[in-house]
Amino acid sequence: MRIFNFCKTFLPVVLLPWLAACVAMSPAPTAVSDNAAVLALVDQAHAEAADHRLQSAIGTLERALRIEPRNPFLWQDLARQHLAQGDYDQAESLAARSNSWAGANHPLRAANWYLIRDARLARGDAAGAQQAEDRARQLER
Repeated sequence: MRIFNFCKTFLPVVLLPWLAACVAMSPAPTAVSDNAAVLALVDQAHAEAADHRLQSAIGTLERALRIEPRNPFLWQDLARQHLAQGDYDQAESLAARSNSWAGANHPLRAANWYLIRDARLARGDAAGAQQAEDRARQLER
C-alpha cells in the first residue's frame, strides 16, 4: 500500500513536467516557409485553385519560387497544380524537382512519388506508376 501511495503522489509530480518538456521539444510540423511574402503567395495560390483558376494559381506559385527557388514544398505545390490542370509530364517533372531539394524529408519525398504515380497513371503508364508507388512506400518505412 505504501508503494501505491508513493506512486500516486510522487509520479505525477515527476512525470507530468517531464512529459510536458518532451512535448515542448518535439519538432513542430514543417512550415512551407518562414518568409511572410511566400506564405501570402501560397495562400493566394490555394485560394485561386479553390476558385478553379489553376493557371492563376500556377503563376502565383511561380512568383513564390522566384523568392525561394530551392523550396521543395513550393515545387510540390506547383506540381499538384499542373497535375490538376492535366499537364502530367510537367507535374512529374516538378515533383522530381521537389525531390531534388527535399533532402532527407522522407514524407515530402514520398508524397512527391505518389504525385509522380498519379501523373504516370493519368498518362496510362501502369508499370511506371507501380515503380513510383514502390519508391513512395520505401520512403514511408
